[in-house]
Amino acid sequence: MIYVNVKKDQSGFISSFTMEGHAGYAEKGEDLVCAGASAVSFGSLNAVIALTNVTPDIDQGEDGGLLSCFIPEDLPVEVREQVQLLLEGMIVSLQTIEREYGQYIQINFQ
Repeated sequence: MIYVNVKKDQSGFISSFTMEGHAGYAEKGEDLVCAGASAVSFGSLNAVIALTNVTPDIDQGEDGGLLSCFIPEDLPVEVREQVQLLLEGMIVSLQTIEREYGQYIQINFQ
């Protein structure tokens, strides 16, 4: 199971997220759920970096079963809103995967 934990601050902005685990949908290298969740999350982080010039604090597990991301707190309002839009897009995409494959991926908000 892939667990996605999204933390929002008091303003409702995403301050961090962690994705951990393995879907277990299929064998390694053939797992569409894992590949989809990875592509969405890494693509979104690449978009944040490329389009906003913000580099979040990112940690990846050695075995590929962990991705954690912390957004800097001291961003200008306009940049923070751009980052949030990209991250909210990531969440929408992950929720789309969750709707179809909910037994393999679970998203929680804190």
